[in-house]
Amino acid sequence: MVTRRDFDIGLEQLQKMLVEMGERVERALAGAMDALESMNASEAREIVKGDPELNQIEERIADLGAKLIATQQPVAKDLRRILVALKISSDLERMGDLSVDVAKVVLRLEGQTLFKPLLDLPRMAAISRTMIVESIRSYVDENVDLAYKMAKDDDQVDALYSQLMHEMFLLMAENPKIVGQAMLLSFVGRYIERIADHATNIGESVVFLVVGNRPDLNQ
Repeated sequence: MVTRRDFDIGLEQLQKMLVEMGERVERALAGAMDALESMNASEAREIVKGDPELNQIEERIADLGAKLIATQQPVAKDLRRILVALKISSDLERMGDLSVDVAKVVLRLEGQTLFKPLLDLPRMAAISRTMIVESIRSYVDENVDLAYKMAKDDDQVDALYSQLMHEMFLLMAENPKIVGQAMLLSFVGRYIERIADHATNIGESVVFLVVGNRPDLNQ
């Protein structure tokens, strides 16, 4: 039989694995954007190669969460802690996939020169990286105020994405030769915008953990 002490140790392990996932995702996004800005295909390949490790951590979280539920039959906030850990790990895994998608764009652009300096994409990535770090911190500290901050940060990313898309449409209309590269850069914007959405999902999960109700921060 699993004792309360064993259960608490299990919860601590879940938290540590989520923190590790968050750190890996933040590094993956940083590396993918660095690879894009420098057009470094080797760095992009390293990002792609590291993705299975993130998936393995998610699987370990799922296994441990299932074990704790089956053996302890937790209720109330204890149950929410496990359910939230599973949801956050799913969001982080998806964020890792999207970071890999950014790296794959670099590989598709290998050998090309960017037709313009990157401006909005690095800004979007910088805000999203902060959101990754702060969303996990809000989970660890059960900080609802920091969780709600995700919505404001997400609005900034959305605004930059809209600005990026407007600019890309104008540039493609002026110069059809850049359409292929402009479309790929637009995809990168979409991937980063989705990463910010998943960070906002984590904020929602933290609010649910603390107060028992899940708000809609992705409005």
